Amino acid sequence: MNQDYFKNIDKIKFEGKDSDNPLAYKYYDASKIVMGKTLKDHFKFAMAYWHSMNDNGADPFGRLTNLYPWNKETDFMQQAKNRADAAFEFLQKMGFDYFCFHDIDLIQEGASLLETEKRVGQIAEYIKGKQKETGMKVLWGTANCFSNPVYMNGAITNPDFRVASRAAAQIKIAFDTSMELGAENYVFWGGREGYLSLLNTDMKRELDHLATFFNKMVEYGQKQGFNGNFFIEPKPAEPTKHQYDFDAATVVGFLNQNGLQDHFKLNIEVNHATLASHTFEHELQVSANAGMLGSIDANRGDNQNGWDTDQFSINLYETIEAMLVFLKSGGLQGGGINFDAKVRRNSTDLEDLFIAHIQGADTFARGLISAEYILTKTPYAKMLKERYESYDSGQGNSFENAKLSIEDLYKIGINQSEISHTSGKQELYESILANSF
Repeated sequence: MNQDYFKNIDKIKFEGKDSDNPLAYKYYDASKIVMGKTLKDHFKFAMAYWHSMNDNGADPFGRLTNLYPWNKETDFMQQAKNRADAAFEFLQKMGFDYFCFHDIDLIQEGASLLETEKRVGQIAEYIKGKQKETGMKVLWGTANCFSNPVYMNGAITNPDFRVASRAAAQIKIAFDTSMELGAENYVFWGGREGYLSLLNTDMKRELDHLATFFNKMVEYGQKQGFNGNFFIEPKPAEPTKHQYDFDAATVVGFLNQNGLQDHFKLNIEVNHATLASHTFEHELQVSANAGMLGSIDANRGDNQNGWDTDQFSINLYETIEAMLVFLKSGGLQGGGINFDAKVRRNSTDLEDLFIAHIQGADTFARGLISAEYILTKTPYAKMLKERYESYDSGQGNSFENAKLSIEDLYKIGINQSEISHTSGKQELYESILANSF
């Protein structure tokens, strides 16, 4: 029987920026039109099953601080059903249409992969019923090929083929389950696809194995009639010392090198970008430049912590800059905004889960609205165009269209008179951003 886990919390409504209700949207008005699309259509907000339904507050230094009521059941199947009930109730009350999951987020892993496959299949049937009742959809699914000790030396890139084949089997199960649940996309995150030491690693061979597997997944997906997108999620390290999907540029290069560029896009996570010493907007821009901006995992890190803290998005300046890239590149290709974030270890009330997601949604809504204002109501776009106007005509345009040789460039460069400096107007650009909200 379905339980009402959030009976004291009503459906979250938009009340506007003057509201003092922490359980209301201040900026996320789902029907508001920005650049010709509703906020709801721009974002396709999703809940991360692993954090929102499974997290218990434990960290490397302490045991759990919060056991959600739906996870208190000891029978693994009933626990999984309770968790699904809570997930769908939460999504409905938040007004979100999507969720994302790893295979073993849905149900406790079995003693063998065959047992896990059986369990996942059983809970998938239950979730399909919930989807039919509510209309909720899967933004993307994926496989957890990093938690089980068998993957301590990697999954597909493991030096032992027995482990690599097990990982391939688990990914097939997760992919098949995702398709069964109508997933619009499928994500690969190489949690342990990398190395701890090059002393015992044949990097080229491991990368070749990964490329072979991805090509085979493309073939399998086509055979199964998969019409969605395959995403790769970059991350530089943690838990490995160096991961093969280090950052967006690395992934784009890998895909191009192995003939996969037409079949994959990127799922960019904010905290992974900063761990790679990049900004969120940088990783979005690299992906967009390659035509591979697929989806976003929304969160943030902490400047004083060197690990993936997965906190909810509240950095407005960062989000505005990211949304400028988002709008200028035409938005996401197939994906959405998945809140890959968890409440803090000491946030143990059920309402904290709602407040966190509300703040995340409001931050992205506010960022997008501000980005639209910057692009349409300020001199920003004109300033940026004028900064590159020397390439719009004459010799600059000839260079841009590859019509000048090195000898031509030499003649132009050597015969120029003194070149005057042109200000980059950095402070003006920042002023425009700061006054956009």
